[in-house]
Amino acid sequence: MTIQERERAWLKLLTIHAPDGVQNWKALEIGCGNGDNLMFLMRLGMNPSNLLGNELLPERALAARSRLPAVISIWTGSADEVPGAEETLDLVVISMVLSSILDQDLRKAVCDRVWALLRPGGGILWYDFTVNNPRNPNVSGVTMGEVQSLFPESRIDGLRVTLAPPLSRVVCRAHPSLYTVFNVIPLLRTHMACWIGKPW
Repeated sequence: MTIQERERAWLKLLTIHAPDGVQNWKALEIGCGNGDNLMFLMRLGMNPSNLLGNELLPERALAARSRLPAVISIWTGSADEVPGAEETLDLVVISMVLSSILDQDLRKAVCDRVWALLRPGGGILWYDFTVNNPRNPNVSGVTMGEVQSLFPESRIDGLRVTLAPPLSRVVCRAHPSLYTVFNVIPLLRTHMACWIGKPW
C-alpha cells in the first residue's frame, strides 16, 4: 500500500513538472537498493541505457545488478562521490536515504553532489519520513525545513503521504482497505513525496 501510494504521488508530481514526459531523460537513483525504483522508471518509459544506480552496500548492488538490464550502470560507493559530469542529469531519485545518514556533514555532501549533477530545469524525486522513530536510533527524520536548507536554491512541491507504518501494519492486518480510511487524516501521514526542482 505504501509503495503504490508513493508511486502515485511521484506520478502526480511528474505530470506537473515534466508534462512532456520523461522518456528521453537521464536519471540516477541514490541508494538504489535492489533496483525497485529503477524498474519503476523503466515502467514510465525511460530508456534503460539512460538509467544509473548508486548503492553503498555491495550485496544490495549485486542484487540490483542481477535484476536489472545490463545496460543500467550500478556504481557502488558513497553517494557524495558519485562520478559523472556536472549538470547532465535530468532526474535524481532519493528515497529513504537521508534519514539513514545521521552525520549532518555527509547529508549535506550527498545533496551538494546530487545538485551539481542535476541540470537546470531538472529535478529530484524525493521520499522520506519527517518524524523520528523512537524505537530506531539508527535513523533520523528529515523535516521539510531541512530539505529546503539542503537545497536552498530549489523550488519544492511536496505531498504528505504514507500512513504511519506502525499503525498501517496493524490496520492492514484487519483489512487492507483500512489503510485508505485512516490515511485520509493528514496527521497520521509520516512521509513526504516531493519534486525538488532546480531553476533554469
